[in-house]
Amino acid sequence: MHDVAKLLTPPQNGAVVQLPGRQFPGVVIQGDTLRNLVSLLKNHGNETDEIEKAAIVEEVLDILEGNLDGYFQVCAEAGIEVP
Repeated sequence: MHDVAKLLTPPQNGAVVQLPGRQFPGVVIQGDTLRNLVSLLKNHGNETDEIEKAAIVEEVLDILEGNLDGYFQVCAEAGIEVP
């Protein structure tokens, strides 16, 4: 029998999940979002316009920071210390 993960948020992109045996929860990023992030970063390397390069990096950073902010909020509400 497998241990069960504890879902700390509604099932959504960026859901926070506590895996059995792990000290800190994790963030689930859906496959399509993960693929988009990787694609954006790969395209960043092909971009010659520095302004466009910066915009791509900022877009990826915004997505990741949004997930991190949500993670911190959920952990604080659940009384879980964060790394």
